[in-house]
Amino acid sequence: MRYGRGAESILARIVLLLLLFAAVPASGLTLEEINALQSEVRDRPLGERIALFAEKFVGTPYDPDPRGAYVTGETIVADGEVDCMYLVFRAVELALSSTPEEAVRAALDKRFVTAGVLVEGRVSNYEDRFAYGEDMIKSGKWGRDITAEIGKTVRVRKVRDGDYADILPPRELLGGMEKLRSGDIIFFTKTPGKEVAGELVGHLGIVITEKLPHPGIYVIHASGKKGKGGAVKKVSLKEYLKKMPFAGAKITRF
Repeated sequence: MRYGRGAESILARIVLLLLLFAAVPASGLTLEEINALQSEVRDRPLGERIALFAEKFVGTPYDPDPRGAYVTGETIVADGEVDCMYLVFRAVELALSSTPEEAVRAALDKRFVTAGVLVEGRVSNYEDRFAYGEDMIKSGKWGRDITAEIGKTVRVRKVRDGDYADILPPRELLGGMEKLRSGDIIFFTKTPGKEVAGELVGHLGIVITEKLPHPGIYVIHASGKKGKGGAVKKVSLKEYLKKMPFAGAKITRF
């Protein structure tokens, strides 16, 4: 059977989405839910859209795969179980897009140092992905570094490349919380000597600010440990900072 150009385009879109969503467990966001929310929030500021998509993942189980289920499965969409990096990836990609397939195209740009490559619906070059949060910041693909706008920074040495990074100590982030906006990305930085592979960033989360009915500043993050479980949580940023096991943070904003 032969198809016209328009029909071929529609068929290709359907095949792509089926391939990319094939590995998503039933607990992941459905195409219908994504379409509905993208339509509902399209006129809101980008930061709010990022925060709202992140909030949709609250309660989602933590991804126990050490590499990330999306990497092991060579797929873009793996919404059934998420880790902290995938949560940030996906919330931003969905917020930047008006359709599920646009979010896939955004992912092929955003998640990679160069660009992702799809071969028969599978990602063939995840070795080119951002595996370190500090590389996401440096790339500029994940927003503008506003760390110094939130509070007074301190300089620490990065183990992997011997360079330095300016981070916010917890007390400075606590003091500057009111400057944060919904959709800001927090990159929590490790205490020197506690790195596993020379990484600076040990965890990521997304800010959401609320007025009513529960006014406050919250962080949405995938809370858990590889092989031990957990879930995506929305918690008071102030309370999280008081108990967090990190030396400080860096912040980016779209």
